[in-house]
Amino acid sequence: MITREGERLLLQGPVTIGTASALLEQARTLLEEGAAVLDFAAVTEVDSAAVALALECLREARTRKLPLSLANLPEAMRNLAELYAVSELLQADPA
Repeated sequence: MITREGERLLLQGPVTIGTASALLEQARTLLEEGAAVLDFAAVTEVDSAAVALALECLREARTRKLPLSLANLPEAMRNLAELYAVSELLQADPA
C-alpha cells in the first residue's frame, strides 16, 4: 500500500514480486498528483521487485519532468541494488 503525506509517498508493508504491480499502479497515479519523495521507511520486506519498482518510479518521474527522490531504503534493497550494479541510480536522500 502507498499513502500520501503532502509530497511524500509512503510505501507500507512488503514490496515484493507479489505486490509490485499494484504498488506501481498506485505510484503512477500519485506521481501525477505531484509527489516528490518515495519513502521506504515502513516497508517490511523487499526482494528484487523493490529495486525494479524504485527504478520505474524514477523513470516515470523523469519522463514527466517531475522531481522524485528516494528515502529510507532498506538495507536489503541497497544490497540488491549493489548486486545488480544499479546502486548509483538509487541514491536515497537522508530521512
